[in-house]
Amino acid sequence: MSLFKHGRYSGYLRPISYIIDLTIINGVSVFYLLNGKDPIIFLTIISISWVLLSVYSRFYEVYRYTRPINILSLIVKQFILFLLLVFAFSGLYHELNIYPRPIVKYALLCFLLITIFKFTIYYLLQKYRTSFGGNFRTTVILGLNKKTIALDNFFNKNPEYGYSHQRTFNFKNKEHSLEECFKYILEESIDEIYCSISELSNSQIADIVDFADNNLKILKFIPDSKEIYSKKLRYEYYDYIPVLTLRNIPLEDNVNTFIKRGFDIMFSSIVIIFILSWLTPIIAFLIKLESKGTVFFKQSRNGFNYKEFDCYKFRSMMPNKDAHLYQATRGDQRVTRVGKFIRKTSIDELPQFFNVLFGDMSVVGPRPHMVSHTNMYAKKIDKFMVRHFVKPGITGLAQTSGFRGEVETDKDIIGRVKLDIFYIENWSLLLDIKIIIQTFINAVKGDDKAY
Repeated sequence: MSLFKHGRYSGYLRPISYIIDLTIINGVSVFYLLNGKDPIIFLTIISISWVLLSVYSRFYEVYRYTRPINILSLIVKQFILFLLLVFAFSGLYHELNIYPRPIVKYALLCFLLITIFKFTIYYLLQKYRTSFGGNFRTTVILGLNKKTIALDNFFNKNPEYGYSHQRTFNFKNKEHSLEECFKYILEESIDEIYCSISELSNSQIADIVDFADNNLKILKFIPDSKEIYSKKLRYEYYDYIPVLTLRNIPLEDNVNTFIKRGFDIMFSSIVIIFILSWLTPIIAFLIKLESKGTVFFKQSRNGFNYKEFDCYKFRSMMPNKDAHLYQATRGDQRVTRVGKFIRKTSIDELPQFFNVLFGDMSVVGPRPHMVSHTNMYAKKIDKFMVRHFVKPGITGLAQTSGFRGEVETDKDIIGRVKLDIFYIENWSLLLDIKIIIQTFINAVKGDDKAY
């Protein structure tokens, strides 16, 4: 039997990637960092540490379905860990006289070259699949329903991922049998089997598992209508008892929390010092010039763990008793002329950077709602309360995806909740940066729902 299955090149790619990356970090250190000093100890320690770091950070766990943003996230994580490692080595081994600035330049150069190599391989493989038909995995789907049809469409419409879908078997009305499926899989040398849980009985699933194990076929399951298996379930053992955790939230990890909080403090401080320090007097003058009332508007909103906090904005409306009950609507007469401008450009949200600095909010996260609206949506919108597992944000994935501003129908809030939950379960610092950049672009272009 061949060591590497047809269509699966990870057995070659990962060792090659390790070799090339180790060549880069060692070669750059010899020609740039060490300057003729004895490299043996440094190269040995750095090479071993790189391999251990890669295992810990899963740096080489890049698959055909991995998104570029996730690859970039892996690179940044590995870069930070590697930089800290080299700093630690230079502090413990003084004989080489390695200084901080050259270390930073060395690490940046290494990761520039590694990034170029990693993305080159990623896109070359995609090109190889689409243009030459190579590196494909043949698939079958067992069970016919909306989800399997959607998966079938995904395979057919995205050839760059390298899946060649051969057939979907329908078990309704006994149109197909398992024996017929198994015979087809063996005759056509199918690589991967996708099973719809809702379309199969427990005994059928057990037979499919046995068949896949005995014939070295990759077996994957599509979640049933309850959708519990669509989550990022965390598998743990309590002694010898397997336990599944429904939702894996990256920001529950102390390291990720520290990184996000550090970024929030740094970013909010920059905005407060370099923008709000001079912009606030100008906006205050314009607000006062047009209408009587306070410059800042304070409103109670629900944040992390459903805790209430005071959210600050530049006042954009005439003072009114309904401000805490009703959102601004298109053509709202309460909005002042200055208010229309600062709402359109999102300038009215800038005082919330003080909320970020105080720890009530984050730069990026689910947008907080008025307390009255939170109570209403919690009763009628499924999974609405999941948004309170993390701190609310000044901007968020939902806001940059067309769900900002007024909630006109339940479809708006349902779409917002889905994107907020996706953000919570897939948080990364790079995703935060991407959302911030998109928010800035939207503010410059003008958002149709910013009124």
